[in-house]
Amino acid sequence: MNTYFTSQYWINHFKANALEQRVNWEVRPALTIAELDTIKASLQAWQLGETSEGKHLIAAATKYAHKIGDVAYIDAVKLFIKEEQKHGNNLGCYLDTIGVPRIKKDWGDSLFRKVRYYNTSMELWTLAVIVVESTAQIFYQALKDATECTLLKQICTDILIDEAYHITFQTERLAIIFDDKNAFSKWWRITAYKYFFIATSGLVWFAHRKLFKAGGNTFATYRRKMELKYTKTLKIITERGEPMWV
Repeated sequence: MNTYFTSQYWINHFKANALEQRVNWEVRPALTIAELDTIKASLQAWQLGETSEGKHLIAAATKYAHKIGDVAYIDAVKLFIKEEQKHGNNLGCYLDTIGVPRIKKDWGDSLFRKVRYYNTSMELWTLAVIVVESTAQIFYQALKDATECTLLKQICTDILIDEAYHITFQTERLAIIFDDKNAFSKWWRITAYKYFFIATSGLVWFAHRKLFKAGGNTFATYRRKMELKYTKTLKIITERGEPMWV
């Protein structure tokens, strides 16, 4: 049986993590022309994706938190968004340093933003974030492995450390939501979650396959990694836990 961390625990975690300085900005970037050609488009796209204000997520979290009587969850979500924005800011600073412009539009980001805009369900929000964060783990590891630039590697390492906690934070929430469903709802959700994982991860591969391949992934290994992440997520949400409210 799982025991979930409280919202206050996550508030404390995000506040403490914000004080960590894992990137040394005194290190100058060092990219070869070939490396830049490989990572440029994907780096620009993910930088844009990490800069969302999170207004719709906060709105959904606020509605949900008041419904279940856990208002501290709202602050936890806000701090989670702030940490994601730190990623976007660090990637943006890196782009500025190497003289690559930040972009304002990307088809993948636009598609995800449209989905978020019309989504008011905390369950769908949480599932979407879990899948994207799961692909992000593979993406940033591939980005880290695709270059010898020390500064970029530090930025990727910092993000990877954060993402591990993000997935735990979101998966626990999905488990709490899932546990409140009846048997039939749980049954069809397991299948729906799987196909959402498959479809979303497929789109991410299609958009960034050049970078994934440069980081040592084939489509088969990428798919296997995502299948393992789905299996781990499913295991957590289907093992009944005990949420502790503060």
